[in-house]
Amino acid sequence: MSAGRVLRPLLLLAPLALLAAGCGAAEPSEAKAADAAREAARTVGERLYGQRPRTAEEAGREAAGMDGVEVMRVDGTSTHDGKGLVLVVRTSGSAYNSTFDLEEVVVRRCFAVRVSPGSEWREEPRDVDCPESLPLVFGPAPEPPELPAAELRAKLPRVPEGGRADETEVRRVLSALDMDPAVRTEVQAEDGRVGVLLLAPGDGFGAQDCVLARVGPGETEVWVPPRVQRMRGEAGCTVSNALHPAPLPH
Repeated sequence: MSAGRVLRPLLLLAPLALLAAGCGAAEPSEAKAADAAREAARTVGERLYGQRPRTAEEAGREAAGMDGVEVMRVDGTSTHDGKGLVLVVRTSGSAYNSTFDLEEVVVRRCFAVRVSPGSEWREEPRDVDCPESLPLVFGPAPEPPELPAAELRAKLPRVPEGGRADETEVRRVLSALDMDPAVRTEVQAEDGRVGVLLLAPGDGFGAQDCVLARVGPGETEVWVPPRVQRMRGEAGCTVSNALHPAPLPH
């Protein structure tokens, strides 16, 4: 066979090979779509990651509130009981390659997402069969307990100039308030002043709900820090911020 006859088929195949490489045909669109669905499930684990205890209902409600996530089943009672929780979630993913696909490829997949103190950051969700049941429906989250700012302002002691705030008296005022047991209170005395924190439980992501107070010579103040200071990772809702308030944001 002549060299020309051998080269001709090779030359014809070369453009096709280049076309396939340039269009990303090595991974089918369905596989890419499935990867996107898995990434959405991984985001559920990221959202629920952390050491804050959650009941099965709290975790399920939070996951179901995420865009494109359906909670099909929740195994376990809480993140900190036994082996924690396993959420079976259904997500979707899409991919489109204009060279090979007539229309966008969309897939729906189910994954098991583990939520416990031992979970790893961005832990790989496990492929599972989708349950035949309908997605779970969760009621609205309970309203956070009310923080009695006005009552606290009215009952805290007033200290004259040159005096010292009495920590015991401040604690007595707090114990007499009709507060939800879930509200956390902190009291700290420093240099003749007393700082107070009332903190309601939150979801660990949005702004915290808290009230600060400071009792000192010639001053009795009660206030709610600005929202930016009450976000996760900020120090707005601390008793230290009651004694040494952070500057207001501009």
